[in-house]
Amino acid sequence: MTPRFDAFGLLVSDMTAAVTFYRRLGFVFPEGAENEDHAEAQLPGGLRLMLDTEELARSLHPDWQPPSGFRHSLALRCDDPAEVDTVYEELVGAGYHGELKPWDAFWGQRYAVVHDPDGNGVDLFAPLAAAE
Repeated sequence: MTPRFDAFGLLVSDMTAAVTFYRRLGFVFPEGAENEDHAEAQLPGGLRLMLDTEELARSLHPDWQPPSGFRHSLALRCDDPAEVDTVYEELVGAGYHGELKPWDAFWGQRYAVVHDPDGNGVDLFAPLAAAE
């Protein structure tokens, strides 16, 4: 038996806010997912992003407490450096927290970070032309 990576799960305090945020980034959740305690979006390559409410976590683990400080980070590749800027500005303009404005990173990427409604980092990146 060989376990294989199949899904990434995030705990969310507000399912509606989380589904709305990730739908803005192109994740496809089923209709009505924002009203559930568990929601999944199928990703390219067969992986899934799973969202579970904190209430569901507490029902399974009564002593569960939300983490403090750094949580998780998802990295999303954009088609080109300009798209990093566009997506960042769209999300910040919609009221989401921009943690790190787009910049040309020394490792050869246009790179930015936005937080989802629960403070999880969403890294936006694209290779710089010289680094492709």
